[in-house]
Amino acid sequence: MVAMTNLPAHFKTGLAYVRHWPHVRLALGLHPLASEDHEREILEFEPCLSQSSFVGEIGLDFSKQGKASAERQLHSFRHVARLLARAPKFVSLHSRGAEREVLEILTENGVKCAVFHWYSGPVTVLDSLLQAGHSLSVSPAMTLSTKGQEIIRQLPRDRVLSESDGPHARVHGAPARPWDVQLVEKHLASIWGTSTADVRAQISANFQGLVNRTRVNETPPTFGGEANRSAFVRDERR
Repeated sequence: MVAMTNLPAHFKTGLAYVRHWPHVRLALGLHPLASEDHEREILEFEPCLSQSSFVGEIGLDFSKQGKASAERQLHSFRHVARLLARAPKFVSLHSRGAEREVLEILTENGVKCAVFHWYSGPVTVLDSLLQAGHSLSVSPAMTLSTKGQEIIRQLPRDRVLSESDGPHARVHGAPARPWDVQLVEKHLASIWGTSTADVRAQISANFQGLVNRTRVNETPPTFGGEANRSAFVRDERR
């Protein structure tokens, strides 16, 4: 499980708790909707970067909720992208309403093989980010919406990961939990005409491939069997 954080302060608080769990990795985040804290927190981002091979959630949010802080977000994201150009990591991206801008900044800084989480942007940008070598993580919520289902159908099998987006997202009225990725596996199995075991194996291979291509320094966990249902469970803890 790759657990996302919103700020370096959250990362530093949580790191001690996850060190004991061999199948959990804590990602270093700088969430765009926490931009009011960026001026203080961004100073801690680079010192924390060497403590994890996983980064997220980072990116941009130009939706109604985040539009007013767009310039501050851009400044922060460009800074982080420059750091990632020097130290490649496994990266999970927020891109709501700013999919094109996120892709442009990644390209400008040579950041490759990133993961767009819960993508909801235009199909034209989706095509471009796939051509650039990036992947998508699919949440249970995406499998329940018409647009989400259409995006999922566009994805090559080797560019798909699973995510819960818990506890922010809800499943059957309750906060999403890591094991809700089983809903994603079942949906993909239906689309691909295969078994959930095959889907799980594909996701595991996709995850290991990203780890290898981004030159993650730590030894990645070995996934498989019923105890570890998915190679990538993106679970955001605020």
